[in-house]
Amino acid sequence: MRTHTCGELNKNFKDEQVTLCGWVHRRRDHGKLIFIDIRDRYGITQVVFVPSVSPDAHNEAQKLGPEFVVKITGTVNVRPPKNVNPDAITGDIELLAQKLEILNTARVPVFEIDDNIEAAEDVRLTYRYLDIRRKKVRDSLILRHQLCASMRSFLNGEKFTEIETPVLTKSTPEGARDFLVPSRLNPGTFYALPQSPQLFKQILMVSGMDRYYQIVKCFRDEDLRADRQPEFTQLDMEMSFVDQDFVLSLTERMYQKIFKEVLNIDLTIPFGRITHAEAMARYNSDKPDTRQDKNNPKEFAFLWVVDFPLFKYNNEEKRWDSEHHPFTGINPEDLPRFEAGELDKIRGRCYDLVLNGNEIGSGSVRIHRRELQQKIFDTIGIAPEEAEKRFGFLLKAFEYGAPPHAGVAYGIDRLVTIITGHESIRDCIAFPKTQKGTCLMTDAPSDVDAKQLKDLGLVVLKKTVNGG
Repeated sequence: MRTHTCGELNKNFKDEQVTLCGWVHRRRDHGKLIFIDIRDRYGITQVVFVPSVSPDAHNEAQKLGPEFVVKITGTVNVRPPKNVNPDAITGDIELLAQKLEILNTARVPVFEIDDNIEAAEDVRLTYRYLDIRRKKVRDSLILRHQLCASMRSFLNGEKFTEIETPVLTKSTPEGARDFLVPSRLNPGTFYALPQSPQLFKQILMVSGMDRYYQIVKCFRDEDLRADRQPEFTQLDMEMSFVDQDFVLSLTERMYQKIFKEVLNIDLTIPFGRITHAEAMARYNSDKPDTRQDKNNPKEFAFLWVVDFPLFKYNNEEKRWDSEHHPFTGINPEDLPRFEAGELDKIRGRCYDLVLNGNEIGSGSVRIHRRELQQKIFDTIGIAPEEAEKRFGFLLKAFEYGAPPHAGVAYGIDRLVTIITGHESIRDCIAFPKTQKGTCLMTDAPSDVDAKQLKDLGLVVLKKTVNGG
């Protein structure tokens, strides 16, 4: 329907006849002349309607309102020097309209489609399709796409294979609450949405797929903050026959490529490294911000934090928990301490990547022997019967020749938020949830009809006023 986009034309197209499609960004009447700015995701072009050039198009232009969807055919006219807009890519031309077709009308938007207009977040999320038309939000989504494309390009070049893992899986709580999905075909049983593909990617290593990655959705039913969502996206990776240094070096080369391709920023590698003990002693934080007044938006300080404790003591339940997760390997130097029960002195073979004081990734060298994995389960209070029930398929796989392997996952939402300077990851996700876990645009979660509940064998117990 169009020959060019609204961010493409310049004086090199002088006197060419073109067709543009987009939204009416602004309209200005100057006597007999009508000016509009037509907008698409590529930019904005000024269009002028002159009665002597096309009376029909001029008459039709009088009907235009903000956000009308239009198709305009006209001739590219180079503006006089005094009328050039140096701040716009298309600022040295305008389109002299010869034909106007209104493809759709629009209600007056509840807020102006402009980055300088500060609409309340609940209003923006309710009308997210309008919010995404704003350049600030749109550019975040485009940058997110470019980051993911660069990640895929790098990993494909490193002989990784992108493999999808199940979304409907077994409930294996890993620190947060699972989202549960009832099974209609197996009444009384439930799937869980994955908190991460952790077990499946380890299974893939046992399967001989020695370099796996996936840009994947993960789900955790937890209390939300500015940097949390019930569903989030991560770059998930797993590798066989590698050590910690290999994972860290590969990651550094990947981020160096991403920042150069997407942001034209040259990162210096290798990144700095600091032990967990040193980070706590020097910064009182396991994710220190090592930037030199931190007001420089182009300063990106990457830092590895390594040698985390393998266990942490749970004062509420009076037992030891895993610091990262129970599949993390033990630092070989600390194996005697593990055998001696000195749990507070054992380091895990795990690592976090920190950017400007934010954890953006976490990983570890994994346990790949069933005996050691079972000992870890015993230590954190997972009895053999419970371990078999929750993780039996992984333990069984370990009996069939599991290779040494390691992995890591990086948060896409958080990374884009830091790079763009947004305050919340909600601004970097196309259709985010609120801090209460609701989607204001679709009104989810919502009630379902009685037949659906009956098919699933479920009964909803409504809370009374007193919470009973």
